[in-house]
Amino acid sequence: MRKIIFFDIDGTISIEETGEIPKSAVTAIRKARENGHLAFINSGRTLSSIEEKYKQIGFDGYVCGCGTDIYEGYNNIFRYSVPEEVCKNVIKKARETKVTAVYESAVAVYYDPEVPKHSVVEELKNKAGDGWKVLGTDTDELFCEFEKFCIWLTEEADYEAFYNAVGDYFEFINRGGGMYEIMPKDVSKATGIQFLLDYYGIPLEHCFAIGDSTNDLPMLQYVPNSIAMGNAMEEILPYCAYQTANIEDDGLLKALKYYKIV
Repeated sequence: MRKIIFFDIDGTISIEETGEIPKSAVTAIRKARENGHLAFINSGRTLSSIEEKYKQIGFDGYVCGCGTDIYEGYNNIFRYSVPEEVCKNVIKKARETKVTAVYESAVAVYYDPEVPKHSVVEELKNKAGDGWKVLGTDTDELFCEFEKFCIWLTEEADYEAFYNAVGDYFEFINRGGGMYEIMPKDVSKATGIQFLLDYYGIPLEHCFAIGDSTNDLPMLQYVPNSIAMGNAMEEILPYCAYQTANIEDDGLLKALKYYKIV
């Protein structure tokens, strides 16, 4: 029976520090599809943030924004829409509490000039160029749809006040270094997997998930065939059935060979 494999991007398909995609990773993914299996990206990134170099590898589709947006090919088959009033409230509270936030949607990534600058955000913005859009300054007239968002804390930020203001609706994932990845509580990388298992009629035991960091935990805890990269964060290892080699040491190819997918 065909299997379905879900791949994180950073640190799994590509090397975290450089963004380089090892040839062995491309070979592994393409060979898995040649063998009749399904290959999906399952990422915290929204579709607008997935570079062309990943799409050119060849995937059957994408679970984007931590399960908020799902595609078969490039055909959208599921989207979790955060209500407009919730989006506006998040932006307003981020400004009030001086939390640096970046808002992610399928069509764009938005940064806010009304919050304190953060070196990481400035670096990402400069790399993205025209890929990032600027928010307006008036929250009463502002319309910004987003599926998820990330925050970075500076010394000015009042994280507790921000969390208390929006935490009932959203799940916060601590990525370390004062960064939090935030998505609606009703969705995750795991709900995205279950949606596609139902969609294709594939049982859970034929499902595989491969990741390296704490934002992969929902999918790694959900599937029985969970794979940690060799370069994975130690926090995820207790929840993985198998650990492969580092990404630059052909870890992706070795993992799929271990499970006889390629």
